[in-house]
Amino acid sequence: MFDVAFRHQQALDPSALTTIPTTIHAIEKAIEDCRHAGLDANSDPAVVLLARHLAAICATRPADTVLRGTCADRIAALRRFPPLLALAVRGVAYDAVAKERFHIDGRKALRRLAAALDLPDRGYDLHSLPGEVSVAGEIVLRTPTIHLELTIGRLREGRELLYRRAGTTRDPAGPRNHYAAMREVVHPDRLAARIRRDLDLAAVPALPALLSA
Repeated sequence: MFDVAFRHQQALDPSALTTIPTTIHAIEKAIEDCRHAGLDANSDPAVVLLARHLAAICATRPADTVLRGTCADRIAALRRFPPLLALAVRGVAYDAVAKERFHIDGRKALRRLAAALDLPDRGYDLHSLPGEVSVAGEIVLRTPTIHLELTIGRLREGRELLYRRAGTTRDPAGPRNHYAAMREVVHPDRLAARIRRDLDLAAVPALPALLSA
């Protein structure tokens, strides 16, 4: 059996552990040591003492009612400022977790926009193009009539959504691109009205029974 004394020493004198993150890290390492030693972390004296030390640190924080109120306020603020807006500002290049969040939330945003445009479920093609690790990639929604493309990054700051007519056009240069900022994307009803106006759409025909990717 492999065991080490360090976690016991930390548990006997946890004075260096003064914050929640450092104490949680010590508990995680102690649990890992128990796993390596084949011991039950639930009954390991060092793990229990470190957990009690964490409780002592938390006891100096505000009361539960105050913390619950703050959590509710944070939730309300996040609803007013969705993660997509924060991602559009900070970018996601080389951050795999943030990039995944952008594609998940971006697809949801385009689905809401599709509903605001009165596109039937499964009546459009929606897919992600992740691209290289250095870029955010794109999320594309298309029907025979419209093309929507959502991305983030410095080159598209303030113009995160590209939208245009799809299919044939009389303009030899092709359909004109229009842009909308991410702050407009999170308000799909207003943006849908603008898209209809800019693209001169009376009714948007949908692709027949396409599965959203």
